[in-house]
Amino acid sequence: MCNSRNEDRFAQLKLENASKLCSCGCGSHGIHTKGERELVEFLTEEILAERKAQKNKSIPTELDGFKVGLSGSEVTLTKKTDKETIKIQFTVNHTVDAEIEGEVNPNADKPDIGELKSKPAFRVDLARDKTTLSILCSFIGDQEQEEGYNDLFGIDEVSVFEGEWNEKVYAVAGEVLDTYLYDLLLNYLEEKGITNEFAEKLVDLSTAYEHASYISLLEGLSKFASGK
Repeated sequence: MCNSRNEDRFAQLKLENASKLCSCGCGSHGIHTKGERELVEFLTEEILAERKAQKNKSIPTELDGFKVGLSGSEVTLTKKTDKETIKIQFTVNHTVDAEIEGEVNPNADKPDIGELKSKPAFRVDLARDKTTLSILCSFIGDQEQEEGYNDLFGIDEVSVFEGEWNEKVYAVAGEVLDTYLYDLLLNYLEEKGITNEFAEKLVDLSTAYEHASYISLLEGLSKFASGK
C-alpha cells in the first residue's frame, strides 16, 4: 500500500509540473510574460523562414585569390605578393538594401521590394614596406548607374600614410579629386583585381555573411527571450 501511495503521489506531481511548463515549448516553468511568449513564438517561425530563404549556407574561405577572414560583423580579404599586401576590409552592419525592379506599389498589402543585397563600403589598403595607399570605396546607386556610369563602385576617399593609420592622416574626398586622377586610380584598382566582376562577388559574399549573421542574431534573441 505504501508503495502504491508513493507512486500515485509521484504521478500527481508530474502532472502538476507539466501543467506549469511554458506553452512556447522552451521547457521553462512558467517564467514568461505574454510579450516574451509571443516574441519566442514569432522568432521560431522567423528563423525557420530565414533558413529556408538562405541561398548560401557556407561562406567561402577564398575570393579570387584573396583569403577571407571573418570576425563578428567585420570581413577582411587579404592577398600577398612579393612586392605588396592588399587588404580589403568592410563591415556587414547596416549594409542591406533592396534591389527594386520596376515600380513598387505602396498601397499593396505586401509590396514586392525585390531581393535584399548587402552592399558595404569597403576600404582597400595597398601596403609596400611601411607605406600604405588607402582607398575607401562605396557602391554606386541604381539611379546613378542609369545616368550612364559604367562602374559598380566609386572612390570616396584617398590617403597615403607611413606605419599605422591614425586620425591625423590627411585624406582627400573622391568627389574633389581631379577627374583624370580619379579614373587612373580606378584603373589601378582594376589592375590589382578589384574590378566590377570582383565587386559583384564581394556583394554576394557580404550578402551571404550578413544573412547568416542576421539568423544568428535571431537565434540569440530567441534564447534570451526564452531564458535559455
